[in-house]
Amino acid sequence: MNEIIVMSDPRVAAVPVRECGESVVDARLEDSLLFGVRQEDRPAAFFVREGVLDRLAKAQASLPGGLRLLFVEGYRPLSVQQRYFDGYAARLRADNPGWPAGRLTAAASRFVSPPEIAPHSAGAAVDLTLADADGRELDLGTPIDATPEDSAGACYTAAGNIGEEARANRGVLAAAMEAAGLVNYPTEWWHWSFGDRYWALSTGAAAALYSPVETP
Repeated sequence: MNEIIVMSDPRVAAVPVRECGESVVDARLEDSLLFGVRQEDRPAAFFVREGVLDRLAKAQASLPGGLRLLFVEGYRPLSVQQRYFDGYAARLRADNPGWPAGRLTAAASRFVSPPEIAPHSAGAAVDLTLADADGRELDLGTPIDATPEDSAGACYTAAGNIGEEARANRGVLAAAMEAAGLVNYPTEWWHWSFGDRYWALSTGAAAALYSPVETP
């Protein structure tokens, strides 16, 4: 896909889901990864599908020496996803009172997926970044979870308004993740997924593998 297709696009929702029954597992079982502390109030945020964790391990193994994947957030309950989506949509509505509902939903889904198709709620997505051997985060241009408004669009993976070091680091991250079979959501450099509807649409797969799951 050369264009940016946002999560609310009907083409994403039209992808069928054929739940494969794969388990949701604690990513902290994979000791090659580093883990952030931002979600420790919600331990299930460290969970992902087995297939996602396998691919994260492969991505880690392919990184240049001394670099680590720093896992920030995986599984997100539908109730949390709904709260995030509603909160961001309310901010956009307040800033743009003339926007029609369709435009508001599309704009909100650049940053938070509509709950009914959210990869995080299927255990299919992970938010992560790169760190050095001592666990210090590398420069990737913006913090994780920087909004398009707050970052002037620098949160977009291919954004031009970031420095050379950040661009190079994004390239290193993308090379490892793509080689392992994950796909990026191009409005969020930190968001990678496998087995969800967006992954299926991006790769041409006939169906998504994972549907939303209850809290692990």
